[in-house]
Amino acid sequence: MEAGAESDVDLPVDGDSSAAEESGSNQNSGGRSEPSPSNQGEILRTLATVEKDSKAIAESFSSLFVSLRSTLSEATSSSVDHMGCFGDAAGRLQETALDASTKGNRYINSCLRLNEEIKGVENLAARKHLRRNVDVLDTAVNKLLRPP
Repeated sequence: MEAGAESDVDLPVDGDSSAAEESGSNQNSGGRSEPSPSNQGEILRTLATVEKDSKAIAESFSSLFVSLRSTLSEATSSSVDHMGCFGDAAGRLQETALDASTKGNRYINSCLRLNEEIKGVENLAARKHLRRNVDVLDTAVNKLLRPP
């Protein structure tokens, strides 16, 4: 509210002698008083001031609500953006976990196949070692049976 508007609002109190004189002289038969032309002008000025102040308050509230709407829109938009980002990150994490799981299963299967192949190689190595022992024994027998 403006400082000038406050001084315009001061009206005479009903107990004031000048106001009582004016109202007593302007009463009609219904018991009501008609305001004097000077009081009407003061009332109109006061109403104009109240109307101006009301308009200023309404504009202030309107500005406040526009600001609140803008702030709320930004916060909501930010939240929606964050939720979208979170959804994208969760989706990518799920894809990466699935990919890692698939690669892990391939690795395990490759290890199992390699284990089976190594068992075959161990059998082959045992046979080769056995063959070498047989060859050594055969050479020893041949030396004993056929002297040089």
